[in-house]
Amino acid sequence: MVNLMRLLGDRLSLYLPVILMGVLALGTYWLVRSTPLLISHGLETQVRHEPDYFMRKFSVKSFDGAGRLKSEVLGTDARHFPDSETLEIDLVSIRSFSAEGGLTTATAKRAVANADASEVQLFGEAHVVRQPTADKAGQARPRMEFRGEFLHAFMDTERVKSHKPVELTRGNDKFTADAMDFDNLKRVMELKGRVKGTLVPAAAR
Repeated sequence: MVNLMRLLGDRLSLYLPVILMGVLALGTYWLVRSTPLLISHGLETQVRHEPDYFMRKFSVKSFDGAGRLKSEVLGTDARHFPDSETLEIDLVSIRSFSAEGGLTTATAKRAVANADASEVQLFGEAHVVRQPTADKAGQARPRMEFRGEFLHAFMDTERVKSHKPVELTRGNDKFTADAMDFDNLKRVMELKGRVKGTLVPAAAR
């Protein structure tokens, strides 16, 4: 019996390295198969906010279906981010034309615009001007001017809002406020916080 146990022990010690190598090979195979799946899954779920192209001293124009100029965006440097389809622009200058031909311009130290520049966030010395025009009924609309450190402009819908202090000039009337939401098409202006205004009588204009 002792000799039999010794014989089995000798045989086991002989095959033990082979068994261990097999187990190690199976473990390595599983690890190699599992790791790429984990890495791939991580890359699919993680979206990086990184630019895919750059522009310097550029001008980008867009046109409507009739071939008329709709908007023009100029800047010193720009970075396009594919995850949000936005363009980040330094020293931006924008011209936008409404369907009636009204011109709105916007400038700032930095801007973030969507693909067709119909929505623009302006940062640092933001300045938006809508030139005098007339609505569809022929009623005159005076010149509008907005100033602030931040302005969010919706060029197509003629809306400008900000959660920071702003200065608004409409013709000869001037207003300041801590926050603003102005909708020109609905002719609604909401001023919040410390509001001050100067209204000039029509006879004095």
